[in-house]
Amino acid sequence: MNPEEDGPKRTLRARVVKVLVHHRAERGMSLEPHASRCVRAGDVHELVTTDHTDTAEGARIDRVAFLGFAEFDRGGVLDRGDEVWFGDRRIGTVLGFDACHFPNHYNVLIHAETPLSGADLQLRPEARLSFGQPLEVADVLPGQLAPGVEQQAP
Repeated sequence: MNPEEDGPKRTLRARVVKVLVHHRAERGMSLEPHASRCVRAGDVHELVTTDHTDTAEGARIDRVAFLGFAEFDRGGVLDRGDEVWFGDRRIGTVLGFDACHFPNHYNVLIHAETPLSGADLQLRPEARLSFGQPLEVADVLPGQLAPGVEQQAP
């Protein structure tokens, strides 16, 4: 998320289609260089939590827990920094994407203090998830700047 370029966007909603329950300490995922990815209505992507924080291209992501696969209700954009919610529980924020299974699906990497699996969160098929901007970004109206962001000279 770049507050100098990005304005408000729709919140994305998804439903769990398969719960995953395992943890891995040496997964070896590799962070894509992209800070955002578009999703289409009906896309299914894998959701993975991690306590890693490095967002550099190619960063190795080892400590993970698998939440499961989720189907997105409508098209939209997932951005690094988007908050991920299960009901009223904040799971974490989008860290980035791993494309080892693409074009089948992306692994959406979610930063959490502690990696949590679908079993840890007691997810079930059809559970509702949401992905949205932090409030300080989502509250910016078109033509306004987020607090602390200065207008750049043309």
